[in-house]
Amino acid sequence: MTPTPLTRRTLLRQTLGAGLGGLGALTAQAQTASDYKALICIFLMGGNDGHNMVVPLSPAAFNAYKTARPGLALPDNNTTLLSVAARNGVPYGLNSGLSALHPLWAQQKLAVVANMGMLVRPTTRAQYLAASVNLPSNLFSHSDQIVQMQAGDPIGAAGGTGWAGRIADASLARNSGTTFPPSISVAGSALFCAGKTVQSASLLPGFDLTPDGMAAWPASAAAAKAKALQEILALDSGLAMVQTANRVRQDASALNGLLKAAGSGGGLGTAFPGTGLGQQLKQVAQIIKLRASTGVGRQVFFCSLGGFDTHSGQSWQQWDLLRQLSEAMLAFYNATGEMGVANQVTTFTASEFGRSLQPSGTGTDHGWGNHQLLLGGAVRGGDLYGTFPTPALGGADDAGSRGVLIPTTALDQFGATLARWFGLSPAALLTVFPNLGNFATSDLGFMS
Repeated sequence: MTPTPLTRRTLLRQTLGAGLGGLGALTAQAQTASDYKALICIFLMGGNDGHNMVVPLSPAAFNAYKTARPGLALPDNNTTLLSVAARNGVPYGLNSGLSALHPLWAQQKLAVVANMGMLVRPTTRAQYLAASVNLPSNLFSHSDQIVQMQAGDPIGAAGGTGWAGRIADASLARNSGTTFPPSISVAGSALFCAGKTVQSASLLPGFDLTPDGMAAWPASAAAAKAKALQEILALDSGLAMVQTANRVRQDASALNGLLKAAGSGGGLGTAFPGTGLGQQLKQVAQIIKLRASTGVGRQVFFCSLGGFDTHSGQSWQQWDLLRQLSEAMLAFYNATGEMGVANQVTTFTASEFGRSLQPSGTGTDHGWGNHQLLLGGAVRGGDLYGTFPTPALGGADDAGSRGVLIPTTALDQFGATLARWFGLSPAALLTVFPNLGNFATSDLGFMS
């Protein structure tokens, strides 16, 4: 999952797969994009410790949490807790690294989905211990669980596609008037974005597709060079491969101009943090700002933040990572407000798995179920969705004795709730999430 630099050769290969032909004519296909919607996934690489991101504060649950996490339970010397309450009055505490996002809970724009993870079907502790139910393959493995969480597939049947890519496939009719990519990763190549029909585009924040050797002085000389290049690219050589390559270079040039315009005088007033995630979300915001020019009606995006494999030194390390996450998400939400699309853009977190309740020294081991954040104008915020687990070693939700908690909400349910808001039909939901029918509820209710 290491980001790959976007060379021109890489762009040629990726844009050919993505089918970007005709970008130069996009402005002629412009629409108002009043029906525009976007999903933005922020993948927390390494397995974020949800237990120290969202803490139960009712007396019995908090005491159980402290008992299960000696030396690691919050509040400690590094991190206090930010008080929030679900709509039923149950109190929780957010890690203080999320202080930038904390006010959005009261504004009902921020929500938590509790104990979500990969499942084939609902699974109890007794079923797990008796091995009487189908389970996701290779649980607790980083590489396998990253693939499963991005594919939305616990048993390896997704055929090299991601669940957002399949959502983009099912939304092709919403993008029929454009060839602009509906599925984009700004964090290197991502399975999450790959569809059967839609191929993802992979762009690095701040990239520049200006061909080498085009700079010249005076400006008229540079313009002449650019004009000559376009004439060469437009020349019909009669060779199919050459013509295809030339169209891709023309598309890259058009895309480069659009993104440069979005990032300069026509850019955003919202200030983004200079962190890696901040710059990824800034690039996403700039692309969304182009929606009227590109005519795209539905888009999915992938961002990532690494460093969450906290086997030691977790308290401070996680706090700092959550601070970066919180500040970048707030800036992005403010940018959607500036663009007038706050109700049309939903941002959410994901991670390959959670972590064990039981500490391993100053850190934690690999777990299973995990809590996730949701942010956006269409989110029914100020609430916690799903079933919060019992924070006890060997308790009702523990897969063993270390506090590796069995998910009480499946990724299928989480993703289907987002996809329904995105506009997918019930039949399409079952195509995107083949195991969805195994669960009693397909809509968790967190989207308006």
